[in-house]
Order: sequence, then structure tokens, then C-alpha cells
Amino acid sequence: MPQSIDIVFIGLAITSSWGNGHATTYRSLLKGLHQRGHRVLFLERDLSWYAQHRDAPRLPYCETQLYSDVADLRDRFAERIRTADAVIVGSYVKDGREVCDWVLEHARGVRAFYDIDTPVTLARLRDDSCEYLRADQIPGFDLLLSFTGGPTLHRLESVFGARRACALYCSVDVEQYQPQRVARNIDLGYMGTYSQDRQEGLERLLNQSARCMPTRQFVVAGAQYPQELQWPANVRRIDHVAPAEHARFYGCQRFTLNLTRADMRCAGYSPSVRLFEAAACGTPIISDDWPGLCDVLVPREEILVAQTAAEVATYLQDLTAADCELIAQAARERVLAAHSSSHRAAELERYIETARGDGAQRRARAHSGPRTFAAI
Repeated sequence: MPQSIDIVFIGLAITSSWGNGHATTYRSLLKGLHQRGHRVLFLERDLSWYAQHRDAPRLPYCETQLYSDVADLRDRFAERIRTADAVIVGSYVKDGREVCDWVLEHARGVRAFYDIDTPVTLARLRDDSCEYLRADQIPGFDLLLSFTGGPTLHRLESVFGARRACALYCSVDVEQYQPQRVARNIDLGYMGTYSQDRQEGLERLLNQSARCMPTRQFVVAGAQYPQELQWPANVRRIDHVAPAEHARFYGCQRFTLNLTRADMRCAGYSPSVRLFEAAACGTPIISDDWPGLCDVLVPREEILVAQTAAEVATYLQDLTAADCELIAQAARERVLAAHSSSHRAAELERYIETARGDGAQRRARAHSGPRTFAAI
């Protein structure tokens, strides 16, 4: 383990998980960094939506501070930004372009952008509609940390000029997410904030399955679903499941459904935090398919893939409890071996150390002057 690193994150939100998948990702990563001896400050814009639903105003493994606007951020935290070993700006930060400009100008340590929404960001950069990042800012960062791996990393470097693009997937807090001794009285469940581009998959794989199997029990948990949506009678809706209750929520399910946003499904190599959480809790997963899934969990051995309600029905009706246990245990072992908080924190350590080395080399070249060659 390297010596302690002083890291400042400026992210969307860590204090509220309500309708905010970023919170779970940040909490797991920062807990891993703390356990490995690093000092972490998380700076979050004080937004009314999250203020109304703040389930973790203080966290034991990092310092959290709220700021009112960019001027407040500059006034109160300029010294921490200037002296930190690494400053990491996350995607979807309000006024993110202005924040990025400030960090790129003032931070002396490693400067990184952590894109938890990479395919969405790249789609918006094409028409300059991305509110939290400009394309011309990407080459200024020492690191571009991406929720999406695979070919997207090469594109970030070759097309957008990223100095070093690295995959930094989400992770799972294995102390919090463990198998539960509860009755599995839900046949299929899903947890996720409403997204229009995921709704078609939810309708096709869960709602249609529920209509075809009226004696089975289903549940959908998540915020921001439109009131006008119609749900089958055997689908129960829950507005929010607090992170402390996630493990029990997964434990009550015979199977859990994983759905991927359209841009991420197209890009591939974008495993969701719910995928790792469910696997760590020992719940068999039924997922949509996307490139790179087999690099995370092996279909038919560690995860089940479905494209139709008929395939979902086959899994629910034909697989025995022993079959499900084998799949769930294999997935749990795989996730615990590669996708824990500690694993992801160690990856980030390596990326920061490499970026430090890159920066030292650039400074050395800049100070060495033009090269001269002896006559042959």
C-alpha cells in the first residue's frame, strides 16, 4: 500500500441516495480509500432535492462539506484544492464546466475527472449539450476515470485527447452487502431510479412476466416513476429503499433484475452498482445483455441473460433452488474477488501513482530544454 494520499472529490452527491446512484458508488469507493489509510474530502453542492432526502449527512470514513455555489466553493476550499495530492471532479456536478476550469487552473496535484455516466457524456459532447464537461477540458486532466471500459477508453484518448483513460467501475461494500436469512417471498424484483430508456426493458422483462404469471410476486423499487404508469396487480411499488435496507431487499427475492441504460448498453463494459450489490448478497441475477458482460459475470454460470418475458418465465418456473444457489454463489465469489470497495480503492491508488509519474516526466521534459545531439 502506498503512503497516505490526500484526495478531494467534487461530486454530485454522497449525502443522499434518493434517486441518486452516484451516492452508493462514492460511498463504497471512499470507504475503501479510508480503510487503506487515505484522507478524503467530499465536496457536494447543497441542492434542495438532496437536502430533502439526506440519509447520510455525515459519514465515518470521509469528511463531507456542502457548498452553495461555485463562488462559495472557491472561497472556502481553494487551499484544499491547491494542496491535495489528487482532485477528482465527478460527472453531473452542477456548473461542472466552471468547476472543471477552476480545478484545472488551481490544483497542483493529480487532476482527474470521474465520469460515472461516460456513454451519456460522450453523446452530449457531440453537440456540446453536456452541462458538466466540455470536450476541450478533457486533455487538461491527468486522468479520465470512466465507469465504462472496453473500446470507450481508446476513444477517449484517440478522439477526445484524454492523457490517460482508465476504467473505474463501481464497487460494493462487502461488509454491508451480505446474504440474508430471510424468506425469499418475491419471485422477481428490480431496484433503480426511473429512466425512460430503461422503462421499455422493465415493461418487457418484469411487467409482461407479471401479467403472464399472475400468481407470482414482483416488486419495483425506485424514485421518480411517473404517476400515470400502469402496473400489474402483482407488482408492488416502493418509492425508495435506503442503502441500509438494500441487502434485505435483495435477500427477499428469488431473482433480481438488472437493466442498463441505452447508451451504456450500446457502449458495453458498464456494469451497474446494483449488479455487484445483488451478487454480493447471494441473489441470482437476470440481466439484459451488453458487450463485456461476460468479462464481469459469465452467462449461465454466474448470471442469467434474458431478452423476453418468456425467457424470464423459464428461469422462474424451471430452475430449482439448487440451480439458483450455484449461480448465486459463483457470482458472489467473483464479485468479492474483484469488485469490493478495497479492490476499487487499490485501483484508484495505482492510477493516481501512475499519473504522478506521468506528470513528473512532463515537468522534467519541460525543464530540460531542447534536446541536443552530439555529432556522429
